[in-house]
Amino acid sequence: MRKQQIDYAAVFHALPGMVALLTPDLEYADANEDFLRLAGRTREQLLGRYIFDVFPQNPNDPAAAGLRETQASMLRVVTTGERDTMALLRYDIEDRERPGHWVEHFWSPVNAPVLGPDGDVVLIVHRVEEVTELIRARGGTGSDSSQARVLEAELYTRARELQELNERLRRAQARDREVALALQEAMLPAPTPVGHHRAAVRYRPAVGSLNVCGDWYDLVDLPGDRIAVAVGDVVGHGLRAAGVMGQLRSALSAAARVADGPARALEAVGLYARHVEGAESTTVVKTYIDWDTHTLTYSSAGHLPPALLHPDGTVTFLDRATDPPLGARPEHVPRPEARTAFAEGSTLVLYTDGLIERRHEDIDTGLGRLADSLARHGEADPEALADALLADLLPPAGNTDDTALVIIRL
Repeated sequence: MRKQQIDYAAVFHALPGMVALLTPDLEYADANEDFLRLAGRTREQLLGRYIFDVFPQNPNDPAAAGLRETQASMLRVVTTGERDTMALLRYDIEDRERPGHWVEHFWSPVNAPVLGPDGDVVLIVHRVEEVTELIRARGGTGSDSSQARVLEAELYTRARELQELNERLRRAQARDREVALALQEAMLPAPTPVGHHRAAVRYRPAVGSLNVCGDWYDLVDLPGDRIAVAVGDVVGHGLRAAGVMGQLRSALSAAARVADGPARALEAVGLYARHVEGAESTTVVKTYIDWDTHTLTYSSAGHLPPALLHPDGTVTFLDRATDPPLGARPEHVPRPEARTAFAEGSTLVLYTDGLIERRHEDIDTGLGRLADSLARHGEADPEALADALLADLLPPAGNTDDTALVIIRL
């Protein structure tokens, strides 16, 4: 049987109910027939225009919050890439036939993302159900009309109460985010020279109120021309994750100074993590760099593999010594360790998952993206290379996960 070709544009315009498409800049890209009819606007009056230029807020209602709440919902969709269902909303519309006359409307909106190939939001699906008739029971008489008015007042009051509670919650979350960020920055080491070698470190917090996570990095000078470098990621968000991060980073930093290799250092921290609430399933990778022997010795506890950029532009991922995260095994088991040689002028890159992982995407795609970016910018100084990787790999509107990055020129 011949496969039927579907005209998705025709399907969109025939959809029942009000549906519009907006760009991440909140400009109309399209609208279906029901949206145009019920909103009282032509396609020419919508396409390419900013939503709140087309539908401004009622200037005669100083308590109106529809514009602010709708804008906040749409921007959350752009930032998080997740659907946002709004509470019942009152948003009056100006009568096009009677300028200056505003008609009361009640809406039930849902905003959903359309993701592009790279996982970024390319469109917002704005679906709206008008519930004015249900709330006001327009055309009713006697007790029916009175009951409708009572229902209208009750629903609107409850919706506003919910919106106010949400706003207070967001403000509280913002304060928690500031505290978590301050705590995390205080516990992360300040960038310092690693002998005479060039290095760069970066930390980018996640967007959103409570999405500050437990990502960290650490660099430790060792005897001889050696250093130990690590990046790790605590499961969870907020103050608790930041606190656990500080304990594990300090423990690993101390262990690196006395252990005879990265595997032994991770074993010691793994035993310690069993007694730290919230430390289970933490991932971390530890690498010892020895410039005298031109070797890298590494061990990974469930973390993404470090990338080694060779002078010829090729990239190798150090994945031959990977074991489960900290605290994942019920019994203590020695961790694996691997060693590889490096040529002078190579570059070592350690990172957390925020740099490469994207929803609905295989991890190998993100690793390939990292390798391509390294190949393009690898000759840059570590500071410039760090900035180039973040620009290439992080979404422009920010990421929903933290990102820690360490780059060392070997």
